Amino acid sequence: MSQRLSLTNPRILSVTLLGFASSLPLGLTGATLQAWFTEAGLSLMTVGALSLVGLPYIWKFLWSPLLDKIVPPFLGRRRGWIAITQVGLCITLFIFAGMDPKPHAHLMGWIAVLIAFISASQDIAIDAYRTDILHPIERGMGSAYYIFSSRIAGLVSGGLALVMADHLGWQFTYRVMSVLMGLSVLVTYYAPEIPSNIQPAKTLAAAAIEPFKDLLRRPGIGLILAFIVLYKFGDALALTLMSNFLLHQLNFTLTDVGIAYKTFGLISMIVGTMIGGALLPRLGLYRALFIFGVAQAFSNLMFMVLAIVGKNYLLMASSICIESFCGGMSTTALVVLLTALCHAQYSATQFASLSALSAVGRVFLGPIAALMVLHFGWANFYGASFLICFPSLILLMLLRKRVTFHAESMA
Repeated sequence: MSQRLSLTNPRILSVTLLGFASSLPLGLTGATLQAWFTEAGLSLMTVGALSLVGLPYIWKFLWSPLLDKIVPPFLGRRRGWIAITQVGLCITLFIFAGMDPKPHAHLMGWIAVLIAFISASQDIAIDAYRTDILHPIERGMGSAYYIFSSRIAGLVSGGLALVMADHLGWQFTYRVMSVLMGLSVLVTYYAPEIPSNIQPAKTLAAAAIEPFKDLLRRPGIGLILAFIVLYKFGDALALTLMSNFLLHQLNFTLTDVGIAYKTFGLISMIVGTMIGGALLPRLGLYRALFIFGVAQAFSNLMFMVLAIVGKNYLLMASSICIESFCGGMSTTALVVLLTALCHAQYSATQFASLSALSAVGRVFLGPIAALMVLHFGWANFYGASFLICFPSLILLMLLRKRVTFHAESMA
């Protein structure tokens, strides 16, 4: 691999390290928080409703123009906002660590929403920074390294957090995560600044309106946006209640889940991410999205088999590794597509809007998934997650010329 596409490149290195900071809070308000509430004996509907904590990730485009327009008085347009949100996350996670789900479930839910809001704001700034700092030829491997470090963060806030909670308690675990979030400010401080020729919009109104006008002028944008919403839909549905499925339905321990689901699974996703990034230049963006999407769909069937067979550690670990590997490849291709669609002047707002669309399934499917499981059972639920993957692939075939165009624009 050339030096330009390796971690010796300061732009790729900074993006890689910021990927860790970006994803650390997501696990702490997602599957790990589900596990905490499950261990506390709260109901399936309560656990399923926790997916709504992620609503700020859907609506972050509403305040993203502020981050495009307003330049903090320190560290510049992108790094300044990144640092502000990282300090906020450190403080709120530390407060969250001192609470107990049984008497404080409702309050913890609202604080988790606040954490998600600050985390979503951090994502806006980091995604814009990544879009602005990487050269077009660096986007494939840069995105792969970014997702790689994001999965390491998932390993820490998922697998390591569950094992720590099993042995040291939930409150201690969340305090450690708060400290890690605070240390990420050092990464932001030393990251290179974006090129000076990328200027913010002249007015706040322009920052709020022009990014959307620019997107809506793209040929076939309606189908492109529908594809972005649906591409990870089946995968998101399959993973929405995974902690509850493994802990409550199959009676695996926290350590079992931490090692298999949050450790082996994330390692597999990292491998899939890196392989996906390496294959993208050879396959082209369209073929990568299609092949990785088909693989992602069929990997969901492994969980249907697991639901039928019952508690089996080897099958559980294999199912998780296969699904995670395929999910890593498909995520890399999708991130490259989103990056290619962004104009540098509006990157915060445009990437926030596009990535919010891609997260619709992850956020809204929790209560729906819980109802599906209650009425149809786990095996049929995972069978449905397989079928839901295919509408996006049909849209992709209709969009072949559009996706190919955006792939060529990255060369």
